[in-house]
Amino acid sequence: MTNAMDFNALFEFLEDLQNNNHKEWMDIHRKRYQNLRSSFVNWLDTLDEKLATIDVNYYPTPGKKGINRINNNLLFHPNKPVYKDHFGAGLDQRTKQGDFYIEIGLSQCLLAGGYWRPDNKILTSIREAIDYNGEELEKILDKKSFKDTFGGILLDPNKLKTTPKGYSSDHRYIDLLRYRTFAVVHPLTKNDVLEENFMDRVIDVYKEMLPFRRYFNEAVTV
Repeated sequence: MTNAMDFNALFEFLEDLQNNNHKEWMDIHRKRYQNLRSSFVNWLDTLDEKLATIDVNYYPTPGKKGINRINNNLLFHPNKPVYKDHFGAGLDQRTKQGDFYIEIGLSQCLLAGGYWRPDNKILTSIREAIDYNGEELEKILDKKSFKDTFGGILLDPNKLKTTPKGYSSDHRYIDLLRYRTFAVVHPLTKNDVLEENFMDRVIDVYKEMLPFRRYFNEAVTV
């Protein structure tokens, strides 16, 4: 249940892990990790059930399915530490790219959603949706409560400086069409996570993000 998740203990474990980031330490403290992971999974299960009552199109995602591995992928990133400095999970996982993401960690805590570096097929579908009805996306992004929650900006470190193929430079929505990632983030502090009403805040952010995520999920499924 919600009260079973001790986020303070989670932060303390992550701090200890980052000071001892190797398999030998983890093996000794694996039970401590497994207990925290189990509590986080239970917390995610409760959140999953609540979100399912809010959104008729919600795709149930049990905590065990949503939670990410704590190990870094050293095969592709050999210079990273063995273990991550956070617990992360993706809910509403009808598609892996468009889920509702939760990250609780030392370097950052956040809630995020959207499409992060989608493949060419999905990117093409998104751009076609913007070309057809970019006005709806603009309204979502310009809504005051949306701006207050997410800063009113899309995250994209690799936004095109040129014009995407098939679109003119004077297209009404050319600025949106140049994006290659369509995601928003709501940053959190450690104190936010430790608040008793933290789950309520997560739900409020989910609700605010929902029209944004629906726009893109419909774009890639229609």
